[in-house]
Amino acid sequence: MRPLPPAEDLGEGVWSVPVPIPGNPLGYTLVYLLESPRGPVLVDAGWNHEDSWGALTAGLESAGASVGDVYGVVVTHFHPDHAGLAGRVRAASGAWVAMHRADAELVRGFARIGADEQHARQLRRAAEAGATPAELERLAESAPLFQPPAPPDRELSDGEPVDLPGRRLSTVWTPGHTPGHICLHLPDSDRLFTGDHLLPRITPNIGLYGSDDGGDPLGDYLSSLAQLADTPEDTRVLPAHEHRFTGAARRAAEIAEHHEAKLDELARLLDGGGATLWELSARLPWKRGWDGMEVASRRMAAAETAAHVRTLERRGLAVRADGAGGPPRWRPADAAAPQAPGRS
Repeated sequence: MRPLPPAEDLGEGVWSVPVPIPGNPLGYTLVYLLESPRGPVLVDAGWNHEDSWGALTAGLESAGASVGDVYGVVVTHFHPDHAGLAGRVRAASGAWVAMHRADAELVRGFARIGADEQHARQLRRAAEAGATPAELERLAESAPLFQPPAPPDRELSDGEPVDLPGRRLSTVWTPGHTPGHICLHLPDSDRLFTGDHLLPRITPNIGLYGSDDGGDPLGDYLSSLAQLADTPEDTRVLPAHEHRFTGAARRAAEIAEHHEAKLDELARLLDGGGATLWELSARLPWKRGWDGMEVASRRMAAAETAAHVRTLERRGLAVRADGAGGPPRWRPADAAAPQAPGRS
């Protein structure tokens, strides 16, 4: 695990507070503290773990505040390394918690169905993707049960100001990584808090998971990246992972180009016989290689492949061809559909 940097005064009433993600190669989430006359407002809160809580409270103390002083927590998206501690901060301070309404609806849905059903949905999706019985058995034994974060008190929409007394903090809706992912713009110091939407070296996972609603998350993500095309070069970008940078528009274009190249590669892998999501994923290049992945990582990779296939479908380049009694298969849209037995 990478060393945890200290809390840092970034000037103009903004602090960076690294909060560890135990057991995760990302190392930590960068929580940002924005000073206000009513008390600090946090951008994200970090993972729900005692080590994370200790780092968050110590970071607040470095900034001359305590967790009891927190006025509000605005969550860029519902994932546990961002929203996990929001409920505990609220319990300790009476702070409000806000997120985009699309993610708020997901959080309520997770709470309704419970962790066991969410886990069962993940297993069903892996089976539909083409995972083998042995892989499904390992996945059932090893996959952690997802615990949804605390539901928010406030729901945000695109362009809506966040309650930051004495300053303006604007919501920028950037769906893709999650349906309700948001960035936040602080115009008085020209800072853009990007959560996971825009990171300096890596790209966020864009996938179809256990609750596929028929949408196009990669298409949404590419559109959200295009929103940043007019961002001034010197706007300071404050992501939730890695490090701060400038050149948001250039970085957004690089990430879009990466996904377009993957879409092209995936389209070339489709053939007239069709392939399952699992088979397509195994043919794609991955950083650690498909053969070196644990089954939980394969499920994530297949979810990302599914999102890319969905975009190919929307562009008229791929079609689903349901196999008889087996997982769905995809083939090129311009390939002749296989004839049924007995036809000529």
